[in-house]
Amino acid sequence: MQHIEMTDELSFSRLVYGWWRLMDWNLDANAIVRRLEDCLTLGITTHDHADIYGDYQCEAHFGQALKLQPSLRAQIQLVTKCGIQLVSEHRPNYQRKNYDTRYQHIVASAEQSLKNLCTDYVDVLLIHRPDPLLNADEVARAFGDLHAAGKVRAFGVSNFNADQYAQLQSRLSTPLITNQLEISVLHHHSFHDGSLDQAQTLRRPPMAWSALAGGRLFNAEDERARSVRDCLQQLALKYDCSIDQLALAWLLKHPAHIMPIVGSGSLARIQSACGSLDVEMSRDDWYTLWEANGGELP
Repeated sequence: MQHIEMTDELSFSRLVYGWWRLMDWNLDANAIVRRLEDCLTLGITTHDHADIYGDYQCEAHFGQALKLQPSLRAQIQLVTKCGIQLVSEHRPNYQRKNYDTRYQHIVASAEQSLKNLCTDYVDVLLIHRPDPLLNADEVARAFGDLHAAGKVRAFGVSNFNADQYAQLQSRLSTPLITNQLEISVLHHHSFHDGSLDQAQTLRRPPMAWSALAGGRLFNAEDERARSVRDCLQQLALKYDCSIDQLALAWLLKHPAHIMPIVGSGSLARIQSACGSLDVEMSRDDWYTLWEANGGELP
């Protein structure tokens, strides 16, 4: 497994394991330990969370595995996110969906994530969504205090456009190390809004959520998805691989060093995803897939 250097002291596995749907997988603490060990065997060391995942339950459920097998903590990188508030029985004080990037909320969210994950630190904390009321100075102060306390090693953002990223970065004394974006063969927005250009300019590899288009590739009623799926199926015969592997290989070819997040309760699908690293896609075939989703060349 290839690893990407994020800072002088921190690297990510090229494929990241996403735990968004953990509560749907019916895995107890022992099963999560086994999944972490299986991921390590595959070379996947980076694990993606958010405070809101699983209706605010995923982090704590995952944390029980680290409590059961604490030696795993030093072998993995934990990424989590904060800044979204959802109406939930697990957060009775939240009266409506909201974004909150105030100092107090960021610090309290990070400390709750540490408690849930049964760890003394997280490797990376991301602001989950751009907040129209985001005060960059206040976010910078929260980041600085969390870092100084040894609670968070590095920081990033998720779903920020290039201008939003640059504005927050302008207030920070340390670099934002990643932007987690929706990128897939069916979602090209980041290719056009400057996000991937910025990632390459700053040498800050982005993470790709919904890297397999969240199941849209298999939606028979989606005409564009059918076109891309048909193209993938034809090319998969050429490369002797699955369409999932080819869709991930399409992301991996980009020079910004995109790190796809793969989230599945099936170990076989995770093992298969690792095969995407062995697919050497040609430039011609990359552009064939680009055009299958409506991408145009001037």
